[in-house]
Amino acid sequence: MKKNIGSKLALYPVPITVIGAMNGAKPTWTLAGHLGIIGHDRVLVSLAAPHFINGKIKQTKKLSINLVDEALLAKADYVGSVSGNKTDKSAVFAWERGEADAPIISDSPLTMECSVEDIYTTPNFESFICSIDNTYVAEEHLDGSGKIDYNTLKPVLFEFPTYHYLGTGDVIGKCLSFKETQSV
Repeated sequence: MKKNIGSKLALYPVPITVIGAMNGAKPTWTLAGHLGIIGHDRVLVSLAAPHFINGKIKQTKKLSINLVDEALLAKADYVGSVSGNKTDKSAVFAWERGEADAPIISDSPLTMECSVEDIYTTPNFESFICSIDNTYVAEEHLDGSGKIDYNTLKPVLFEFPTYHYLGTGDVIGKCLSFKETQSV
């Protein structure tokens, strides 16, 4: 029997990302694990309202979503532990401006450069609804047909409320390939 544990957000683990936005001529970064797909053409990035980066995103209407792998994890964890109000985080990552003018982390295996289309506010959070302008993928993470190969990319996952980082595992099957077996 299942036990009711109350109203708990339980859709974890999720990929951990570093969100980037321009702060004048320099980037600023923050760690984010509250992201969502809201259609084939829109994503949602939800950040605590007091975050320094939120104001920069609102000014520029641009942000980047940089997927974190194990090689980037220590730096990603750091940018999530210090405030942009007190610390200049611009030099934490090697970066460049993307074609849509958002900062992209050079060593991130996958970056989506986005335009903010709307902002949905809930108590203590601002959720940026974004269209995807460009997706940049390290070539070693593309398969023979030019599609992203998550078997090689291996994004780090975040689990809340324990605040653990998890590795990705093996493929266990292909979507829509399982036959339901029921006794009639």
